[in-house]
Amino acid sequence: MVRNLSEQHSLVSNWVSELRDVEVQKDRMRFRRNLERIGEVIAFEISKTLPFEERDIITPLGIATSKILKEQPVLATILRAGIPLHQGLLNFFDKADNAFISAYRKHNKDGSFDISLDYISCPDLEDRVLIISDPMLATGSSLVKTIHYLRHEGPPREIHIAAAIACTVGIEYVKREQPAVKIWCGDIDDELTAKGYIVPGLGDAGDLAYGVKTQN
Repeated sequence: MVRNLSEQHSLVSNWVSELRDVEVQKDRMRFRRNLERIGEVIAFEISKTLPFEERDIITPLGIATSKILKEQPVLATILRAGIPLHQGLLNFFDKADNAFISAYRKHNKDGSFDISLDYISCPDLEDRVLIISDPMLATGSSLVKTIHYLRHEGPPREIHIAAAIACTVGIEYVKREQPAVKIWCGDIDDELTAKGYIVPGLGDAGDLAYGVKTQN
C-alpha cells in the first residue's frame, strides 16, 4: 500500500510546497516545523488502521465507554534528517517506544555511494507495529537496509514508512524488497538523478533542517 497525502486537498500540500520553496527554506525553524506537522498528519492517518479496544473511563459524573488504542507502536527514525518527522509522529503516539538508526550515504570518488549503517538503538520489535520515518525516500536503499537490520531485533507484525517526499523509483524498490511494507508520504516525485537525488524534491533535508555538513 502506498498513500500519497497530496492527492487530496489538505494543508499537507501547503507544507510540502513550503518545504520545496528555496526562499522559505532559509527559515530552518519553519522547515523543521513543516516536517513535524507532516509527521503528525501521517501519525493520525496510520492510527486509523491500528487496533482499538473499548474501555470504561471514570469521569467526575459517571462512566464513559471510550475506544482506546490497543497498543503503542515503535517509532524508528534515520538520523539526522528524520528527527523532525519523527517528532511529529511522537507528538501523537506520545507513549511509543523509540528506535534510532545512523544510516547514511558514504560517497565514493566516482560519484557512487554505499549505505553505511553504524548504530542502532532499538527495543524488542517482535509482533510490534513499527513506523520508520525518513523525510526523503529516494533510492530506497537506506530504508531497505534499515528494515533488514531492524528485523534482527524481532520480526515486527507491521511496518509503516513515513516520508515527506518519495520517488517512484524508491517506492518500487522498497515494495520489491519488502512487499508488506505500507508507505505514507506527503508527495511523490517521478525523477531521480544519477547521484540518487529526487527531482524536483527539496534538496538535502538534513542540511536544511540542521545546517550544511562536511562530506568526507
